[in-house]
Amino acid sequence: MIKLEDNSQTSIIERVTDYEPPRTFRSWFIGRPLSTADASHQTIGKLVGLAVFASDALSSTAYATQEILVILAAAGTMAFGIVFPISIAIVILLGIVTISYEQTIHAYPDGGGAYIVARDNLGELPALIAGASLLTDYILTVSVSIASGVAQIVSAFPMLYDYRVPLSVFFILFVMTMNLRGVKESGTAFAIPTYFFVTMMFLTVGTGLFRLFMNNSLGVVVNPPELATLHGISSITPFLILHAFASGTTALTGVEAISNGITAFKEPRSKNAGITLIWMSLILGSLFLGISYLAKEIGVIPSESETVISQLARTVFVDRGILYLMLIGATTVILIMAANTAFADFPRLGALVAKDGFLPRQLTYRGSRLVYSRGIIALAGIASIILVIFNASVTRLIPLYAIGVFLSFTLSQGGMALRWHKIGKLKPGEEKQERGSTLRSVKDWRVKMVINGFGSVSTAIVMMVFAITKFRDGAWVVLILIPVLVISFWFIHHHYSKLAKKLSLDNFGIIPPHTIRHRVIMPVSGVHQGTLAALRYARMLSDDITAVHVTIEPAEAEKVRQKWETWGEGVRMVMLDSPYRLFLEPILGYIAEIAQQRQPGETITIVVPEFVSENRLTGTLHTNTADLLRSQLKRQHGIVIINVPYHVHEEEEIH
Repeated sequence: MIKLEDNSQTSIIERVTDYEPPRTFRSWFIGRPLSTADASHQTIGKLVGLAVFASDALSSTAYATQEILVILAAAGTMAFGIVFPISIAIVILLGIVTISYEQTIHAYPDGGGAYIVARDNLGELPALIAGASLLTDYILTVSVSIASGVAQIVSAFPMLYDYRVPLSVFFILFVMTMNLRGVKESGTAFAIPTYFFVTMMFLTVGTGLFRLFMNNSLGVVVNPPELATLHGISSITPFLILHAFASGTTALTGVEAISNGITAFKEPRSKNAGITLIWMSLILGSLFLGISYLAKEIGVIPSESETVISQLARTVFVDRGILYLMLIGATTVILIMAANTAFADFPRLGALVAKDGFLPRQLTYRGSRLVYSRGIIALAGIASIILVIFNASVTRLIPLYAIGVFLSFTLSQGGMALRWHKIGKLKPGEEKQERGSTLRSVKDWRVKMVINGFGSVSTAIVMMVFAITKFRDGAWVVLILIPVLVISFWFIHHHYSKLAKKLSLDNFGIIPPHTIRHRVIMPVSGVHQGTLAALRYARMLSDDITAVHVTIEPAEAEKVRQKWETWGEGVRMVMLDSPYRLFLEPILGYIAEIAQQRQPGETITIVVPEFVSENRLTGTLHTNTADLLRSQLKRQHGIVIINVPYHVHEEEEIH
């Protein structure tokens, strides 16, 4: 073992660089780079937090009622009467989940949500399942919300129906760009549209209820779209009701987002995040119930050609006037912005999982705007692919949507129930530090445990109902995808653990003294100043140097031979004849032959002259031999590749 106290001669010098990144086109696009010290100024308050983390949940009011009606349509319009009772059941479930997550927010003020809760209380495997479920849910959140937003546009402008997919991809790229600019900036930009949507929805629902109860002048939908059923059921069955309930629970997706993004809030973080969660649930529950009730009363018909919100708005506001267009516009914007919740949480969760070694480490790096830019770009790419595959159809995407989020609900609340049980074993005033939080004795731990335990059981039942009723519709894809992701997590973790063990300095001991002998091979395409510069460097490494020239054209090879005899300083040259005009393969074959004859303690060093132009455009006109050789030889032991650059300025090139 190396004794650290013996290294008293080691000096560590700390310096602060005054370098500032220059303004570039990228800076204009996503904003000027922010220093690490700016991180504390990038936090957000409750009002902006509602726009950033609640837009997903609030936007579900635009399609949750429609998804219930789509399933009930299998039994005809007579089944539409139970849409409101089903909505009440869903809102009760929303209340249970909200109370449970409010406790989670205060217990885990550093965020992490279901992944951290499951990791600390249930173990590594449940944590990975929760992480895979949430990451899948965030990807589908982007796909569903963007597709639903485009559906609103198509409802108002039917001529755009055939352009749904390109429009969807465009909006994903737009939201991605806004999030690359930073959480605070994207939240501020999206705050006004969020509150405009909430205002317009309350105006629509309030006007509808007023007209319905005060003067009974609301009427029914004029010229509703044609009813198209997805199943051949002719009566209302328990399975149909459960199926509709499962579709409607998509209204709860996004409730967990605030618990994952607590660190984005200003201090006191837990208090601000908890208040924001309650605001979100109250707005979501009241709007969802109002839309469902009015949809039943005016006889809306679920259809991909015109959304429920469109039919409700033109009925409440009498035709497609300015208020109708304002609501459709606001709904479109909030649905597109719902993707912003996923863009805010997916990179944070990905960074947490990557920090534990279950995802690529690159996801833990923050970009120039203090956001996890790699996670943001990855999310945009995957979501775009899914939208293309499913042709931007909300109905086809919904069955994939809620299983992951309810699985994470179940694991999170189950973990919280176990956490309260552990707290119950603590003595008064006693504290216990865990990986993600501190356990402190509280008097009402039994009440909290019952709340979280009941919530866990409730969401587990909903998850099973969703999995069974939606299995044929496509839920089987997620049931396969989540285990595949978990296996991928284990594979990545195994690689990192194995590598860390091999690189560890624990029990390493002192590096034994040994002699390294360099055997230098220098590929030569022509003899010029750059070649001689590389030769001078090679001679500093070793006296055993072999220049290698691949003979493709005999006349050119003869010129190289003559110049080398003059300028080669007596270094031997091997001329490799290549009858098939190949360059790389003969050199690789020669290096392999030398490697087989290598002596103990001998390192083969490939010194490659590299021409470097100051002009990037003219630089593309030259073959990068060093990179070609490096790509082929970097996996071989005992071979080092060194490229010796020879810089030529534009003035030298011109003259």
